[in-house]
Amino acid sequence: MAEWVNASIEKVTDWTDSLFSITVTAPIDPFIAGQFAKLALEIDGERVQRAYSFVNAPRDKNLEFYLVTVPEGKLSPRLHALEPGQEVMITKESAGFFVVDEIPPCETLWMLATGTALGPYLSILQEGQGLERFKNIVLVHAVRYAQDLSYLPLMQQLQQRYSGQLQIQTVVSREAVAGSLTGRVPALIHNGELEAAVGIQMNAESSHIMLCGNPQMVRDTQQLLKDSRDMRKHLKRKPGHITSEHYW
Repeated sequence: MAEWVNASIEKVTDWTDSLFSITVTAPIDPFIAGQFAKLALEIDGERVQRAYSFVNAPRDKNLEFYLVTVPEGKLSPRLHALEPGQEVMITKESAGFFVVDEIPPCETLWMLATGTALGPYLSILQEGQGLERFKNIVLVHAVRYAQDLSYLPLMQQLQQRYSGQLQIQTVVSREAVAGSLTGRVPALIHNGELEAAVGIQMNAESSHIMLCGNPQMVRDTQQLLKDSRDMRKHLKRKPGHITSEHYW
């Protein structure tokens, strides 16, 4: 059974009407970059909980989560309304295997995210441990509108920090934006636009693909890579090319 502790709200950052980040401090156990915790509030006598990935590096005392408000949701609107000094419950232990240590050797590590599923990649990249074994890292953030690229400045800072090892590519599906590709991730892989934009080939010989986000994107991309690139899901007992995590 999960052990819960109280977390103190330090800051709530509004990015758009529906996108926000919540920063808390709490006496949790150490976690691994890429993992998630559960946040909860008591609502009408019931503990309502959801899993959210850390955005921050494990060494940071401020714990940050990137969320979208679901208007009819039980929890997210209430989390969005919290103010500094108030409290939310958080699991003392974190969980999840969407971590770099689980990735097999490869030349290019692709990090593909939609929406708020960017979080675990930012945690991994800010931590920086275990990434030196990859020649190239490609971080792709796919959103609906340019205003949804909440963490683009941080992504650009990380690109500079990694001195040519890290490339970032934004994808916007519902408007044309300079510097971003337009469309859905599976289609941009299928037509070769994503690889052309970053100048790196996505193949079974040299690549590993991390997929995190919209379950439909994850399923469609997995199927496309299986059918057109001869890639398969990575399992400990049977190493492969794709590691995925559905974000709801």
